Amino acid sequence: MSKTQKRELPAFDWDRADNKGFGTGYSADEHNRMLELYDNTLAVVKEKEVVMGTVVGITDREVLLNIGFKSDGLVPASEFRDMPELKMGDEIEVYVENQEDPNGQLVLSRKKAKVITAWQKIQRALDEDLVIDGFVKRRTKGGLIVDIFSIEAFLPGSQIDVKPIRDFDIFVGKKMEVKVVKINYANDNVVVSHKVLIEKDLEAQRAQILNNLEKGQVLEGVIKNMTNFGVFIDLGGVDGLLHITDISWGRISHPSEVLSLDQKVNVVVLDFDEDKKRISLGMKQLQAHPWDALSEDIQIGSKIKGKIVNVADYGAFLEIMPGVEGLIHVSEMSWSQHLRNPQEFLKVGDEVEAQVLTLDRNDRKMSLGIKQLTEDPWTRPELREKYAIGTHHKGTVRNLTNFGLFLELEEGIDGLVHVSDLSWTKKVKHPSDFIKVGEELEVLVLELDVDNRRLALGHKQLEENPWDTFETVFAVGTVHRCTILNKNDKMATLELPYGIEGFSSLKNLTKEDGTFAEVGENLDFKVTEFSKDEKRIMLSHSKTWGEKNEPAKEVKAPKAAAPKSAPTSTSNQADRGATLGDLDALAALKEQMEGRN
Repeated sequence: MSKTQKRELPAFDWDRADNKGFGTGYSADEHNRMLELYDNTLAVVKEKEVVMGTVVGITDREVLLNIGFKSDGLVPASEFRDMPELKMGDEIEVYVENQEDPNGQLVLSRKKAKVITAWQKIQRALDEDLVIDGFVKRRTKGGLIVDIFSIEAFLPGSQIDVKPIRDFDIFVGKKMEVKVVKINYANDNVVVSHKVLIEKDLEAQRAQILNNLEKGQVLEGVIKNMTNFGVFIDLGGVDGLLHITDISWGRISHPSEVLSLDQKVNVVVLDFDEDKKRISLGMKQLQAHPWDALSEDIQIGSKIKGKIVNVADYGAFLEIMPGVEGLIHVSEMSWSQHLRNPQEFLKVGDEVEAQVLTLDRNDRKMSLGIKQLTEDPWTRPELREKYAIGTHHKGTVRNLTNFGLFLELEEGIDGLVHVSDLSWTKKVKHPSDFIKVGEELEVLVLELDVDNRRLALGHKQLEENPWDTFETVFAVGTVHRCTILNKNDKMATLELPYGIEGFSSLKNLTKEDGTFAEVGENLDFKVTEFSKDEKRIMLSHSKTWGEKNEPAKEVKAPKAAAPKSAPTSTSNQADRGATLGDLDALAALKEQMEGRN
């Protein structure tokens, strides 16, 4: 606002003033002209505007200001508390609230003038991208409160510096240069930034660093951020990533194990992308590789101690010294052939001893074994005698396959039980139909091959072959009561006494009345073929009624000894041709089979 300009009035003619009254000697035109000249000496003042005023009076309660209006304005002295040195003649900006109140007084406000002027300055600072001085009054959630032109502005924590700030309190009570970045008049909210000033200064520095950057160059930086995969290092305006694998030659699970925020470190440039401004840094590369310091005393066959630092599906890594590791493959952990998961045997942090199996110092690779520290069970001299053919043993089922199961007799000694050697009478299609993993099974050694580490076992061989007895009981021509289990296009499956299965062609299911027997019927069948080797019995119902006049063949006494207790027969006396001794023997056989299965 410009200072109000005052105009000079024409000289007042005192001779024309008579005793009729002051100024009555002027004509009406002259009087109006004098009033007009007087009004022109007053400044044009509008309400709700900021004008400049001069202090013309000071009391304990009020300050009198002349703004060039026809009357002076009063401002409460409380609005000048920040000006203890206020004196007559000082020029102050004030806000015209009312040209004339009910008392005819001009009402002014310095406080409102300050607010309006401050917002004008803030808007100008935003429009012209000006740097302004602020004073940090206090911290608040997420940032700082900064005084600019007596208006409180918000400085977000992310806009304080280019690097993360963890302690906002260090800025409280200090001056700080800022730029206005956002104004919200609806909420009287102003957002400022100090970071933009730093970024501008760093831009030139960043360009210079990138232009001079070379692979292999060693730089000093400050750790500004830390993550699970590495740390970001401020190189003086440019950030570089130090990956966790490039921090130390030894394994670490998190960078905080060896580094800390704000720490100064020396790093080497491994790679950089000038377009994307990505810089890969390394720290361990500034030190000699630990493999170069590996003792020459460590050779193949040496026993070494270390700590398990990682366990994978295929094995575990043993750290001999920071940066020097060897792999213990799962197959080298135990003589047992059924160790599938290394985590069942080892875990991270275990202190173990191992033997060096292979060593390549050039490629920095080493394979280790634990089982080699104990005796190979297949090389024990007593093995041939302990597992001689025909010896009885008990083991644990470790694995099932389509062709059989593997039984662990002791650690490192496994044997195969073929599916055909599980049962004399059951047709086992898969070992899971007979037994489960983890269960115990008694077996007989059928074959031993120490050189090839093979052991053939059998379970059914623990008992006599019942088909030797069946050969006599189910002799060709004997008649037995059977139940038809199922039929297909060519053959029917029958259930013979004692749970034995037999077969009949469809044409041999013809009944005496000309119809065919159906599934579920219980009829007499005559044995037409018996094969002990193939464990197959063929029968016919048609021949039981077609040859009525032919006498049934007498069954010879079975080889099995008859038990003392009386048998329980499932087939009444329709088992034609069978003697009492045969029935006793089969009953005993049935009980024996049922107890085993």
